[in-house]
Amino acid sequence: AVAVGDGLVCAFKVESHNHPSAVEPFQGAATGVGGILRDIFAIGARPIAVLDSLRFGELDRSEGGRRVRYLLDGAVAGIGHYGNSIGVPTVGGEVYFEGPYEHNCLVNAMALGLAPQQGLVRSAATGPGNVVLLFGAATGRDGIGGASVLASAELGSGEDESADKRPTVQVGDPFEEKKLLECSLELLERGLLVSLQDLGAAGLTSSASEMASKGGVGIDIDVDLVPLREPGMEPFEVMVSESQERMLCVVEPQDVSEVLEVCEKWEVGGAGIGVVTEGGSMRVFAGGALAGEMPVRALVDECPLYDLQPRRPAEAIYPAPAATLEEGCDAGTTLLALLSSANIASRRALFEQYDSIVQSRTVRRPEQADAAVLALPGGGALAVSIDGNGRRVAADPYRGTIEAALECAANLSCVGAEPLGTTNNLNFGNPEKPHIAWQLTESVRGLGDACRALAAPIVGGNVSLYNEGAGGPIYPTPVIGMVGRLPDARRAGSTGFARAGEQVAVVGPFAPSLPASELAKLLGHQLPEALPDADLDAIVLAQAAVREAVRAGSLSSAHDIAEGGLAVALAECALAGSIGAEVQLPPGEVPTGVGPRSAVSADLAIALFGEGPGGFVVTGAPGGVNALAALTAARVIGTVGGGSLRIRGAGGEVLLELTLDELATAHGSLAELFS
Repeated sequence: AVAVGDGLVCAFKVESHNHPSAVEPFQGAATGVGGILRDIFAIGARPIAVLDSLRFGELDRSEGGRRVRYLLDGAVAGIGHYGNSIGVPTVGGEVYFEGPYEHNCLVNAMALGLAPQQGLVRSAATGPGNVVLLFGAATGRDGIGGASVLASAELGSGEDESADKRPTVQVGDPFEEKKLLECSLELLERGLLVSLQDLGAAGLTSSASEMASKGGVGIDIDVDLVPLREPGMEPFEVMVSESQERMLCVVEPQDVSEVLEVCEKWEVGGAGIGVVTEGGSMRVFAGGALAGEMPVRALVDECPLYDLQPRRPAEAIYPAPAATLEEGCDAGTTLLALLSSANIASRRALFEQYDSIVQSRTVRRPEQADAAVLALPGGGALAVSIDGNGRRVAADPYRGTIEAALECAANLSCVGAEPLGTTNNLNFGNPEKPHIAWQLTESVRGLGDACRALAAPIVGGNVSLYNEGAGGPIYPTPVIGMVGRLPDARRAGSTGFARAGEQVAVVGPFAPSLPASELAKLLGHQLPEALPDADLDAIVLAQAAVREAVRAGSLSSAHDIAEGGLAVALAECALAGSIGAEVQLPPGEVPTGVGPRSAVSADLAIALFGEGPGGFVVTGAPGGVNALAALTAARVIGTVGGGSLRIRGAGGEVLLELTLDELATAHGSLAELFS
């Protein structure tokens, strides 16, 4: 949680539900949302938003593509079902399609909530003699074999997977969780709980031992007192069940009856199942007899350590992608191909399945701005973004992770928000393999360096390992979530061009290159061995300059240059604002004398479609753009207006000209597959 002013804090975190979603995408994704929401209200914060970060295999019409479509449809439906039903808006996210995710999709969910700072509660169990009370849904066999099996196992392709690696997937009930949410917040508001923790992976075993470890105490649990919805469950099944919508709390004995009264009010089951002890052991009783005992420190603090041996791979881990665009196309054809590609095309058909405005707090929602914006009491606002690019991290784990963090912060700058804190979900393959351990350690190093440069501290996160299937490991995928604040919600920035006649400028130390870009993927290029260095200090200064210009009202639009490079960024701004622009590339960036039907040269491809951190496309009146140029690198390249996007070369020759209708048709070309 981070302070956001006026005595409020914002609690936020991102977690994964990758393996369950690969088994059953609807319930896997739905319970991923339910689990991250419980993390938020477990510390006393009311959830106000959800974001999701998804990765699947290539979206085509092959057999593998049909499997991808099944996973995509199920995951999106599951996210929408849970978030829409519980009444928490899904305000942003991302989805990528890459071959290495075909056998191991990624479903990461982020949530944030608001709470009064004095109302936060911890999860440490304290006070020997206090009652350990379980409330929420009854316990069943769903989820058994989840974390207990997949924590250290690679997921296979499906058909050849042995039964002991295919766990039962948790089944979520958002309406039950809504009651649990309100019950938890009322119990905390009344001051009836000593501590509170949600039940997630490994169920009671994990939650009870973690609470005991944090408090330096022991815990006794009697499984005969746990409310069950299935008869005949063995003690170990009760202890490792991952049944959803459950919370574990510690209550002083005199408050137990009042706690149960609140549970009854919200139609939530509750029962005292144990007691806090002084012994430092976790003991499980069944039928009056001791069924198991272990020191808490052995479960939590002194568990075995893995001695990793990171080593940079001597040869490429990932094959080159199949080419879907011929070399030598002209600039217009290339831009349309990029806009219609699976990683850049409009996600409208996906995010329209989510309720993004419930709670009436949403100021900017998907495709309106680079980050979601949520109003705060008093006129300010929070901004939140979630980002990652596994392909670029696969090319260079250190620099690729820095770029992911910079992208997240750039999105906040485009709406006028300053980063307050960062969360992350590190999705990697099997770290016991030296090349995966190298990816992981380099990525963590990059994330640390980036967040220190951005002054955006990492306040929490999650790790998902062993994401490997029959086709090998996934791309190393650190997913970064960042929360920021802006003082005036009314001045939140937007992506779309706004007014004819305004200047278009490129801002920041943008140094594009083609390797590991979206165009390189379409052309079937192999990943490079490294990415160019980024000037962190200069990029941070540029982000601050854009942020301040948006806050001052000097800019009408701001959009960072990301996948697809400058040309795609310009097209996205034109489509978002329903107005075109004419721009001219500066001298020295492209050779003169080429026409709109000419094959894209290497220099022209870099200028139009090259990628790298640090660049923004902004628009505004001359005074606003000039003021921005005094703070950071900025050059005016054109003017807003008309019904097309026209890009000229340094000599004035037209490199491409496409109408808004042509751009929109390409950008919306995957709607049928996404819907």
